[in-house]
Amino acid sequence: MASTTATPPRGAIVRATVPASQGLSAIGVGIDTARYGHCVSFLRPDHQRAAAKLIVLENHAGYQALRERLEQLQQQHPQAHFHIRIDAAGQYANNLERFLRSLPLPMTLSIGEPKRNRDYQKAHFPKRQTDETESLAMARFAVVEGPAASAAVPEEMALLAEVAGRLQAQTKQATQAVNRLHNLLARVFPELATCVPNVAAAWVLELLAKYPSAAKIGQARLAALEKIPYLPKAKAQALHQAAAQSVGTLRGAVPEILVRQLVGEVQHTQATESTLRQLLVETYQTLPTGKHTHIASIPGIGVTTAAILVAKIIDIDRFATPEALVGYFGIFPEEHSSGVDKKGRPLPPGTMVMSPRGNDMVRAYLWMAALSGVRSNPALRALYRRLKAKGKRGDVAMGHCMRKLLHLVFAVWKTGKPFDAKHYPWIQEDDTQAPGTPAPETAATPAIGAASPVATLTTTPNEKAVGHKRDQVPEKQVVTTAPSSVDVGPAPVNPPSSACRPPLEMSPCYFIRNVPLGIRRGHLA
Repeated sequence: MASTTATPPRGAIVRATVPASQGLSAIGVGIDTARYGHCVSFLRPDHQRAAAKLIVLENHAGYQALRERLEQLQQQHPQAHFHIRIDAAGQYANNLERFLRSLPLPMTLSIGEPKRNRDYQKAHFPKRQTDETESLAMARFAVVEGPAASAAVPEEMALLAEVAGRLQAQTKQATQAVNRLHNLLARVFPELATCVPNVAAAWVLELLAKYPSAAKIGQARLAALEKIPYLPKAKAQALHQAAAQSVGTLRGAVPEILVRQLVGEVQHTQATESTLRQLLVETYQTLPTGKHTHIASIPGIGVTTAAILVAKIIDIDRFATPEALVGYFGIFPEEHSSGVDKKGRPLPPGTMVMSPRGNDMVRAYLWMAALSGVRSNPALRALYRRLKAKGKRGDVAMGHCMRKLLHLVFAVWKTGKPFDAKHYPWIQEDDTQAPGTPAPETAATPAIGAASPVATLTTTPNEKAVGHKRDQVPEKQVVTTAPSSVDVGPAPVNPPSSACRPPLEMSPCYFIRNVPLGIRRGHLA
């Protein structure tokens, strides 16, 4: 009787199975992380299970169970190489990652991006979304795609990232506390917002702590208000008059208690934020010496900004090009032509805005670094002048300067060399300053309440005008759109001393709370 072989039906998927007697060369291990436990799946190259799924609790017993399972698989398949893929959702995988790296097993450990893991899971398990299917999808991705191993994060760098994350959370809490205070004052003393641009300023908080309502401020003696530090006399008179005629509807002892409580909350969050910022700097200074230390050599970037950039970048080798780093932080324009503006006019096609992607804290500190860099950094100063000469708004030019800073960070970190202002002739010879003469930006800085001088453009006979690609060193002489020199008008009556002070690095919150609105607008004029 002849033997027959069963033929699979048409359309059936046929997988090449591995005989049990033949050892496996690779085993995919997918781990879906969670707060209290992790789901682990094991797959063979033929997409069949190499072992039953395992729930690993976040404790010693759970980790030992995972170790025993991996050792058991190694005994069954001595030639097998483990391809482990971990879902990096949140910070739940940190302990597990360090534990796996300590095991003496042949493995390739990769930390997957959550979005890529979700897309891969939807492609292979479109009708199921469970911890098991997510771990199976990651195990399949590990054994089929063979992703490269993720570099281990040094313990000091992980600690820096932890402090930076806490600072970012604290900054958001401070902003929320200020918003709650502002919301309450809209019904207790609404005129305050018209007299004071920022209710989180130190003198405003001290004023509200002593006089938490419009009635209290109106009944106080004007001399008592003028004794509050940093409260101008003219401002005190305006507040005293506005409080006496306030239209606020919340009055009495209860609103005063609420105002004092919110003022104390704002002061506490600001103090905690300042403490965390100092802790971040101290943690950054304890890092081992490496290429990242050259970031602080870039004019405009202080120690705090450098610490935040290093904490969020971790390893510059994660980014192949400067544009990848720029895209990671969202420092690029996007078209926003949908809808209408505040006056009801349709937005014209091609309207560009800064991308909302990226880390908020990094973007805020890059903005402050760019504000300082346009005065002290020759690369940013030349870029800013070119863009202003083309008619760009100040905020648009500052966005380009933020992008330029990331290019410089990428360059100094990759090469391991500090910033060299003479590496490229950013500014023509006509723009260079003789020793002892004030810089154009210093001369153009308006005094408080004074009008900003208007910069006039002067041209030279050999000037050419067309742009060139940004951030690329040309092989020969190039032409620029901006004139070869910028005359910012006469020098001030009392020019500053020739001693060059280091740029002052202010946190974004300090800048907004303590610098008057008119001066802030002057930076972007």
